[in-house]
Amino acid sequence: MSDRLTVKAGNKEYDIFLERDFRALPDAVEKAGLSGRRLCIVTDSNVEKLYAKEVSGLLSGIAQSVHIFSFPAGEENKTLDTVRELYAFLIEKHFERRDVLVALGGGVVGDLAGFAAATFLRGIDFIQVPTTLLSCTDSSIGGKTGVDFDQYKNMVGAFHSPRLVYMNLAALSTLTARQFASGMGEVLKHGLIRNESFYEFLVNHFSEINDRELDVLIPMVRQSLEIKKDVVEKDPTEKGERAILNFGHTIGHAIEKYMGLKLMHGECVALGSIAACYISYRRGYLSTEEYYEIRDMFLPFFLPITLPDEADAAEILRLTKSDKKMNSGKIRFILLKKVGEAYIDTEVSDEEMLSGIQELILKDE
Repeated sequence: MSDRLTVKAGNKEYDIFLERDFRALPDAVEKAGLSGRRLCIVTDSNVEKLYAKEVSGLLSGIAQSVHIFSFPAGEENKTLDTVRELYAFLIEKHFERRDVLVALGGGVVGDLAGFAAATFLRGIDFIQVPTTLLSCTDSSIGGKTGVDFDQYKNMVGAFHSPRLVYMNLAALSTLTARQFASGMGEVLKHGLIRNESFYEFLVNHFSEINDRELDVLIPMVRQSLEIKKDVVEKDPTEKGERAILNFGHTIGHAIEKYMGLKLMHGECVALGSIAACYISYRRGYLSTEEYYEIRDMFLPFFLPITLPDEADAAEILRLTKSDKKMNSGKIRFILLKKVGEAYIDTEVSDEEMLSGIQELILKDE
């Protein structure tokens, strides 16, 4: 297969490799000029069992040495405490500024390893090797890194682009149904904000996507990457247009914190997207039919469209105030003018957000 995209990030650029296995990873690392260095594979306890030995074995032929740092899987471990443990490990293994971290895993691993790379010795190189749908299509590209702080999502972070991104898309077959669905929350978001024809492709191929047919997943992942690449190249450090990628995230992150991380990130993005679509509908941008079609299309991808009846809408609204996308006290909220066309709005009122959250708490009809 061997497909490749190049992302330009300011005065830097890096390649994204779309492959069906890990065999070409050593060659990709060599071509990026990163061979002959100490490598540290940063992974979690789930991914370590699946791929760490294989990836370590492949990279050992082109590296000075390969080490593995593994931490317990789960968003609750994406913290400064885990980063501190990684720093100590790197110091113990005598890592220098020329050495490289390899983020092997999902979004939690990629965000944490990227943040450690951005800050260890004032910045070292790192490689993204995403293994989940969410990390392949969203978090592994764009250079955003970070960790959570007291359950506030990605409150501590830095922009630090990887030197390369290598995707073994066959790894998507090992995901649980819920992990795969979580990734689809971000993929659907990309269609909704930027490309109506891509959104229609997802709707028309939901059965093949859920069956994880590689011949459909590969063009899906590539198109999703193209959308994010186009946005981040124009605004690498989120000064303006890149904020549209946060569609569904303001309310989604608040739900994620409110639910105590019982819901996965993509599930919360789906709920936040529905709330944003509801506000867009109330403003007259989406018709009644369009709103309900969008809402109901999350169901075939096994994503939630409602919150528990006892959920506290006022508390979720309060939690949006800690959103890191606040600007002069106002949230840069992302709405839809239509499917495929998102825009940034700084005038979304508390009443509108509350109505969007309350829409999620209504019982299934």
